[in-house]
Amino acid sequence: MSKIIKKNINRIKPSATLAINEKSKELSKKGKKIYRFGFGQSPFPIPEGVVNVLKKNAYRKDYLPIQGLRDLRVAISKHLIKKTGVNYSEENIIITPGSKEAMLLMHVVFNGEILLPVPSWVSYEPQAFIARNKVHWIKTTRENNWFPKVDDLDKAVKKLKKKKLILIINSPNNPSGTICKNLSEIAKAAKKNKILILSDEIYTDLTFNKKYTSISSYYPEGTFISGGLSKWCGAGGWRLGFFAVPKKLSYFMDKLKTIASESYSTVNSPVQYAAVKAYTDDLSDYKNNVIKILNYVGNYVYRSLKSNKVLINPPEGGFYLMPEFLNSKFKNSSQMCDKILSDTGVALLPGSDFGFKPSRMIVRLSYTDFDGTEILNKVSKGDSLNIEVLKKHAPNVVEGVKKLSNWAKNL
Repeated sequence: MSKIIKKNINRIKPSATLAINEKSKELSKKGKKIYRFGFGQSPFPIPEGVVNVLKKNAYRKDYLPIQGLRDLRVAISKHLIKKTGVNYSEENIIITPGSKEAMLLMHVVFNGEILLPVPSWVSYEPQAFIARNKVHWIKTTRENNWFPKVDDLDKAVKKLKKKKLILIINSPNNPSGTICKNLSEIAKAAKKNKILILSDEIYTDLTFNKKYTSISSYYPEGTFISGGLSKWCGAGGWRLGFFAVPKKLSYFMDKLKTIASESYSTVNSPVQYAAVKAYTDDLSDYKNNVIKILNYVGNYVYRSLKSNKVLINPPEGGFYLMPEFLNSKFKNSSQMCDKILSDTGVALLPGSDFGFKPSRMIVRLSYTDFDGTEILNKVSKGDSLNIEVLKKHAPNVVEGVKKLSNWAKNL
């Protein structure tokens, strides 16, 4: 039967992040205590005002424009100007069912090849395969926060002999939880080599130091931006994303709209109206409290795991950490994750899903297995965060990290 399936599709497996979520649910149903550190989903409630707008617009049943509700595109344009200093006009923004779909559209339209830093989010490479775009990996180091150095970028480009390229940058990063400190240098190298950039900014509003810098600020004419509501607004299931195109590449937007029209048609109407509220309201208190919680929880996990057996960079944004276990006795990181799940109930994703060699014992850990509503309510009232609050409102994080730390000591 596989003969009727295209070769490029046959090589793709289900998304690792979604697969671990399903596996965790199945094990939980069977009675096993699972610490869900594998799936990266915001634990926080959607702001009440945004939810109320969705309710008020639930009656809307008509198709909206392919490109998306104009008021929403205007709101996102203003949001990007404020965040990046770059004017992506509403005519060069398309609303998509999640930023994941936005990136898939880009891959389908783009006639060229893809540069990915090691590590990169699990879906970048499979999406390139779907679109028959060849992928080239660029090495990174822990010392450079897992982002490419200019020399390594130049070397990769030199080997490719002037091919059309898109480099994908994701900061704060999934899976490492780190931010890129050399964006201006990368932008300069990209401009010199005529490389386009996709800046995946889905986690930008969760930057812990609240000083996010977009690479578009240094290279506006060659940078696409994708984003959405799933991470900072807790609305992953709403599937609301966007894709912004530089003015000089407006023709690219025309083809994105064409592919959108022949695939999903338009994003659901009530959510688009609610998203206008999300992008126009002052939600700084909500965002600041969410950042405060994630920063505290992330650093608790970091301090609990860091040892002579576990190398790990401190968290700087989003809700991930990327531990590397030393002196391991396993053949590959996938086997190690299976063993950890079996021994401790802690669900993790292997680094091989993010571009690392299977022999490196690196994993991605998402520290969001807690009730975000309860802990957000406490912090919103002015309560301080401490270990007792974590034990009460984030027991799975405390227990799971303790089990993982003890497991690592026996390596």
